[in-house]
Amino acid sequence: MIKVVILWVLRLVAAVIMLQTLFFKFTAAPESVYIFSTLGMEPWGRIGIGTLELIASLLILYPRTTGFGAVLATGLMGGAILSHLTKLGIVVQDDGGLLFMYALLVFISSGVLALVYRAQILHLLFKPKSTAL
Repeated sequence: MIKVVILWVLRLVAAVIMLQTLFFKFTAAPESVYIFSTLGMEPWGRIGIGTLELIASLLILYPRTTGFGAVLATGLMGGAILSHLTKLGIVVQDDGGLLFMYALLVFISSGVLALVYRAQILHLLFKPKSTAL
């Protein structure tokens, strides 16, 4: 029972943070436009990454696809963390490092989920071949 609760908490942390930031990406909030302009990815990167985060969030929340969403979210947040460390800085427009911390939380949560649900991913990649004629 405790394991189920912990897994749902990890799912909710990752999904809620990603879903919450979508509003800013999809409405072209000045902070998002600044970030993606700095990265040279405005507007296509903002919209594309927002769409991928929406997909990852939905996949994470649906138990049969949690592993796939977790892998996608881990990759997206790895990119966000790398962007903060190389081009944006930890603090972006006086946010106190909040966006960086959100990226770390999602990265850790989704990384743990990907590890726990690795059988889902491996089953898809190495699905047994049917022997029926």
